[in-house]
Amino acid sequence: MAIGTAIVAGHICLDIIPQFVHQTAIDFHTQFQPGSLTRVGPVIFSTGGAVSNTGLVLHKLGIPTRLVARIGDDLFGQQVQRIVSDSGAHLAQGIAAVPGETTSYSVIISPPGVDRLFLHCPGANDSFSADDVPTDWLASTHILHFGYPPVMRRMIEHGCAELEHLFRRAKAAGSTTSLDLCSVDSTNEIGRLDWQAILAQVLPWIDLFTPSLDELLFMLDRSRFVEATAKGGVRALLQAEPGLLSALGERLLAMGVKMALIKLGDCGAYLRTAKAAVLGGMGRAQPAGLGAWGGRELWAPCFRVQVVGTTGSGDSTIAGFISGLLRGLSPEATLTAAVAVGACNVEASDALSGVPSWETVQSRVAMGWERLMFRSAIPGWRWERSQQLWTGSWDSYPSK
Repeated sequence: MAIGTAIVAGHICLDIIPQFVHQTAIDFHTQFQPGSLTRVGPVIFSTGGAVSNTGLVLHKLGIPTRLVARIGDDLFGQQVQRIVSDSGAHLAQGIAAVPGETTSYSVIISPPGVDRLFLHCPGANDSFSADDVPTDWLASTHILHFGYPPVMRRMIEHGCAELEHLFRRAKAAGSTTSLDLCSVDSTNEIGRLDWQAILAQVLPWIDLFTPSLDELLFMLDRSRFVEATAKGGVRALLQAEPGLLSALGERLLAMGVKMALIKLGDCGAYLRTAKAAVLGGMGRAQPAGLGAWGGRELWAPCFRVQVVGTTGSGDSTIAGFISGLLRGLSPEATLTAAVAVGACNVEASDALSGVPSWETVQSRVAMGWERLMFRSAIPGWRWERSQQLWTGSWDSYPSK
C-alpha cells in the first residue's frame, strides 16, 4: 500500500536548550531564586514548534512531508533553515524568510524530573496567514496538520477567522485536516479569549483534533482545569475521574470532530472516533477500513522509558499517529504507534534525536516493550491483553 503524504504548517522556532548534566532532579523553589547560580552543561540548538517537532518526526518516520512556516531574515532564521535542511534539503522550501521580521525562539528549561518551562518570543509566527500554504500543495497532499495557533496572532484574530479559512481551503482541496493546540497563559489576552466559541467555529472543519488534556480543559472546562492543577495534574485527575475522557470525547464529536486524539502525558493517549459513515468524509487520508475505525474508544498506556526530556513529546505522539493513519494501520496499531513514538522522543533532551526510524519503533513494540500502566483496572474500561490497550464503554467494534 502506498504511503500517504503530509503538510505540516504553523508555528516554528529555534529552541535553545541548556543541558542539566550535574543533577538528577531539580527543586525549582530552592535552585531558581533571584541571585542564584545553577550550573548547566553545553547548550543544544534545535528547531521547535509544531512544524519542526511534528513535521521532521514524520519525515524521520518515512512519511513524505512538506513544511510551511515563516521565519525572519536574521541569524536565528539562518540557523532554523540550516537545521531543517540537514534533515532534507527540500524540507526548507516552504519556510519563508521574511525581510525585517524576527525569527521566533524559545529558551527551554527542562531539567531531569521536572516538566519543562518555556521563555518564548513568537516573532514571525504572528504574521502567518492561510495564504502562506500553497493551494497546489493542498490539492495534492493527503493530510494538512496545523499546530499551535494560540501563539500565532494573525491566525486567532477575529475569532480565528484566518484559521477557519485555511481549513475550509484544505477541505475544498480534498485534504484531511488535523489541528493541534498549545498551552495558553490565562493571564494574558490570548488566555482571556472565548475559546469555547472559537473551537465551536473551527472544529466542524477538523477531521483529526489532537490537543492535550490540559489544553482541552483550559479551553472547554476552565473550572475542571483549575481543579486538575490543584490536584497535581492529569494523573491525579484521571485517577479520580477516568470517565472524564469519555465525556470529552463525546463533546468533541458533537462539535464536529471526526477523530479526537487526546494526549495524556505519562498516562498515555485517548482516541475517540465518529461513526464509520461520518469518517467517510475525512478526505484523502480517511482510513481504509472504515468499519474497524468507526465508533471506537481506545486508551493506550505509555511505554516504560528513562525520561531525559519532554520537549516535543506530544508533537511526536501526533506524528506517530499520523504515520499509522497514512500507512493504513488499524486504530489499535495506530494509537500504539503514537505512544511508542512519543516514548522514543523523551529518551533525548531535544525534540528529534530520540526518534528512530518507523521500522525500529515497530520492532521495539513487537519485541514486547514494557508498558507503563496507569492503573491495574479502570472503571468503565476493559483491558485488551492482545492489543495492550483499554477499550471504553462507548467502543462499538464488533469484536467487543
